[in-house]
Amino acid sequence: MPPLFAKVRAYERQLSAVAMVGGFVFDNFAFGRIDHPATQAVLAGYLVFAAASIAFLHYFEARAERRHGTFRWRTIVSAATQFALGGLWSAFLIFYTRSSAVVVSWPFLLVLAGILLSNEFFREYHSRLVFTVVLFFIALFSYMTFVVPILVGTMNEFTFLISGACTLLVFALFLGLLSMLGRKRVWDDIGKVTIGAVAAFVIINLFYFFDVLPPIPLAMADVGLYHHIERVNGSYKATGEPLPWTIKFGQTRVIHLMPGEPLYAYSAVFAPIQLKTQIVHRWQYHDDKKGWVTVSTIAFPITGGRDNGYRGFTIKSHPKAGAWRVDIGTVDGRVIGRVGFYVQSVSEAPPMTTTYLN
Repeated sequence: MPPLFAKVRAYERQLSAVAMVGGFVFDNFAFGRIDHPATQAVLAGYLVFAAASIAFLHYFEARAERRHGTFRWRTIVSAATQFALGGLWSAFLIFYTRSSAVVVSWPFLLVLAGILLSNEFFREYHSRLVFTVVLFFIALFSYMTFVVPILVGTMNEFTFLISGACTLLVFALFLGLLSMLGRKRVWDDIGKVTIGAVAAFVIINLFYFFDVLPPIPLAMADVGLYHHIERVNGSYKATGEPLPWTIKFGQTRVIHLMPGEPLYAYSAVFAPIQLKTQIVHRWQYHDDKKGWVTVSTIAFPITGGRDNGYRGFTIKSHPKAGAWRVDIGTVDGRVIGRVGFYVQSVSEAPPMTTTYLN
């Protein structure tokens, strides 16, 4: 083995880690709107590049095995595969985090992070093949869950099922390609690949139907609580209490309301161009015995395409003193954002500021 390849192989683990971190760092600086053509081109490019590098490595490893040799470019091609997959997972973490309330969707986000990190524990080729193929399946399904709604312009259970069907079709074609390039190696591991893909398919479906999967491609652009909101010349004029800087570090908002005064919840939700769906504000009050109780559920339609999100607000009349929260989400129960607050009854109006919500 030439000295260069010997040195590369000796540092295979470090190179793999650097490759995946490189993809992660690149995406954090590169991605903007999820429906932007450049963003979609990069994501599609990552998928194609990952598929091509997996197939390339599989073919030459299979050929080397038949000749009782080794494929000397294995380390470099593996690093290329990991860069593509690292780029995909970094993008998914970015967009899924933007599209969710972390307190609700943290199990799914934790799985994404775990998949990214666990890749470093699979070193042998057979395990690597099974792992990367299953990982490609998960990446493909994750991609389909937001690209299909962007293409068809709707978000519902049927759209999600279409995403799953498209994933299965493309993945079957990919396995067919791998089989053509090296049948024996594929069929030696087809059972493990099938079990891994089926398990991933079931888990993602469970995340969706138990409202844990973030409602991507929707994303929270802004949220707020105000004493009054009115529409003025295409903008929203909001009057509310000034927020302390500690709000950014998790301090609960305290809203001071006089008797009979209503409270307004404002949200701006980003949606891709031509996507039409409904947004729901769920007003919930914390009961000491029953826990969080939904007091009112108010839905309104939104249309995508606006950079700063589609704006809307709902009103709660006479909210009683105590702990409250408003979940901003989809009709099927998935949460995009959540704002918690505490209502205090007062006899005098608190200091107010006026803000124009553009």
